[in-house]
Amino acid sequence: MISLVTFSLLAMLQVGDTVRMFPVVEGRNLEGQTLVMPRDFAGDVNVVFVAFKREQQADVDSWGPTLDTLRARRPGVRVYELPTLAREYRLMRRFIDGGMRGGIPDSAVRAATITLYIDKAPFKRALGITSEDHIQVFVVDRGGRIRWQGSGRYTPALWTKMQEALRTALER
Repeated sequence: MISLVTFSLLAMLQVGDTVRMFPVVEGRNLEGQTLVMPRDFAGDVNVVFVAFKREQQADVDSWGPTLDTLRARRPGVRVYELPTLAREYRLMRRFIDGGMRGGIPDSAVRAATITLYIDKAPFKRALGITSEDHIQVFVVDRGGRIRWQGSGRYTPALWTKMQEALRTALER
């Protein structure tokens, strides 16, 4: 098991520009594959949803139609969902992941849904998450740099901000 790393050496050494890195964390997708993020994010740019509660799935789903359009227009963008649970729930992984797997008929979506069973405190600290009451949405580039962070259900205002971050990240 890989330990959580809060910031890379690059982020600590860069001067004059604030660079936030997505923390290194290991999880298993709903197809059973173990992945290490951000290394295994496959997109040139990745949209990453972090959810903490089952009822937050509706908030993630609110972004669905917009993200379907985005993926069709920008093949270099990948979308991931990271349901994030406390390490203690690993004992129930089979039941929890099986329930999620059964509710997602699309194998591509299952492959991009990566359940994290971790010590949430350092993960949340590294990402600047102060509350589990809302989903968090990140734009993360291939190098693991966080280009944008938002919180909550889809809104046109959040979508506009995300598009700006995606455009900037894809131009680099």
